[in-house]
Amino acid sequence: MSTESIFQTHLVLGYVAWLICFGAYILPWLTSMDRVRAHRAIATLHSFRFFGLVFLLPGVVGPNLPASFATFAAFGDLAAGLLAVLALVTIRMRPVFWLFVVAFNLVGMGDLVLDYYHAIQAGLPARAGELGAAYAIPIIYVPLLMITHVFASYLLLRPLAKAARVLTGEAAVS
Repeated sequence: MSTESIFQTHLVLGYVAWLICFGAYILPWLTSMDRVRAHRAIATLHSFRFFGLVFLLPGVVGPNLPASFATFAAFGDLAAGLLAVLALVTIRMRPVFWLFVVAFNLVGMGDLVLDYYHAIQAGLPARAGELGAAYAIPIIYVPLLMITHVFASYLLLRPLAKAARVLTGEAAVS
């Protein structure tokens, strides 16, 4: 099997495993909470995204890890992680908390999508060995991050959909 095939198989199976785990354990737990607590739990997970800076550490990653991928991934993760931390420390100031929740989700999801783009452009799947010890990040950690971003976005957009129905009069018909 080629390096690219192994990497892609690992990536797909990472999503499969996390979707099963998320559906069985995490989703029921998050939906049992109010919106603030659910977003707080998600922000807590994402506050560890400073770990993405490891893509810049020689000796942890290979010397030929494409800089076009590594630099953007490292600082994108750091930005998303710092926004998640700011959401956590502003939880008592709800308007500010919600601003940071929206910001870390937009920045974080955008970062992951652009990381995938940069990885493909740089041919990273064929050179996945250059990830070195950081190989586990895109295989194990990134799928969970993306899944929780999608769920957080759903939680953020859901109230807007209800408000729109009320404004259009659909709630009175239901």
